[in-house]
Amino acid sequence: MRVTIDAGVAWVELNRPEVLNSFNETMLRELAALWARLRLDDEVRAVVVTGAGEKAFCTGYDRSGLEPTDDDSAQLLKASSPFLRADVGDFLGPKSCDLWKPVIAAVNGIACGGAFYLLGEADIIIAADTATFFDPHTTFGMPAVFEPLHLLRRMPLGEVLRLTLLGSAERMSARRALEIGLVSEVVPGDQLRAAAATVADTIAALPPLAVQATLRAIWIGSEMAPGQALGVAHALVAAGTDPAALAAGQDAFRAGGRPKWRLR
Repeated sequence: MRVTIDAGVAWVELNRPEVLNSFNETMLRELAALWARLRLDDEVRAVVVTGAGEKAFCTGYDRSGLEPTDDDSAQLLKASSPFLRADVGDFLGPKSCDLWKPVIAAVNGIACGGAFYLLGEADIIIAADTATFFDPHTTFGMPAVFEPLHLLRRMPLGEVLRLTLLGSAERMSARRALEIGLVSEVVPGDQLRAAAATVADTIAALPPLAVQATLRAIWIGSEMAPGQALGVAHALVAAGTDPAALAAGQDAFRAGGRPKWRLR
């Protein structure tokens, strides 16, 4: 895995292109440690996740790399009892690891299976026009459970059912993913990094406390009943208001300092 930080944006590249950026025990541990580190790094105000190479964003488990070892995380994943077993989402997902900074996923190719842990907890998804999405679990006799549960936050029920039940027999195009709202933008492959940078740089330039409170509010609203979410709204407004940032924003507004905008 490669990580660079530039102008408040952490660029995270899943770097196993020889196995289509599938994850093994090492990547799981590295990602969990990375989310924990970025959570406490005030320099980082937004994150972009992508895959190395042009073929794949992430293809889920590297089955050859998930054999039991002496490592504690491997033992948890392979525990004999379902009540003791951890899930890879405990390591992969930024939200599951309590990273509440905006995460942009730049999908540069195939995204399937366990990739939906990452996409399900990303905040904005941008795809190359060559990206494809599918879930192979049922094809190989495995239930698809965590992955479609993540996708239900982002896709209509019928589309989740079709993607998961058809297994490897059908792939969703980037164009279709845009139509149903799984991704918010599709660009040519050579423009993917620039498109992700535009979004990430814009967010990173904003007052971080306001951004993080907004992020928490939206995710809380997606998980709670409307009345419950509104019940914590005042607390989020209070927690996310930085008087200095608010004053600077008001001064800029009065001075006519509105930013240039682009039409998507």
